[in-house]
Amino acid sequence: DESESDFITARAVNYSKWYNDVIRVTGLAEASPVRGCMVIKPWGMSLWDRIRNDLDARIKDHGAENAYFPLLIPKSFLSKEAEHVDGFAKECAV
Repeated sequence: DESESDFITARAVNYSKWYNDVIRVTGLAEASPVRGCMVIKPWGMSLWDRIRNDLDARIKDHGAENAYFPLLIPKSFLSKEAEHVDGFAKECAV
């Protein structure tokens, strides 16, 4: 089964598949039961923390401030948005 093998697609062949193969083979993260989400394992979280801290320091050096935006939006909010925004597809995240 290809999804369980240690084979990693060449980056030059398919960048997206290469990235997902690296995450899978190294065990940095795994699929979540919530569609579109993933569980970042401790080793992956440690790497993410280091990257985030470095980027955060670089951004703050230029005077910017952090902001947080929700990743999971209630379906009722999407339905409400669809009522008053022409062309809004409420099924975009469902």
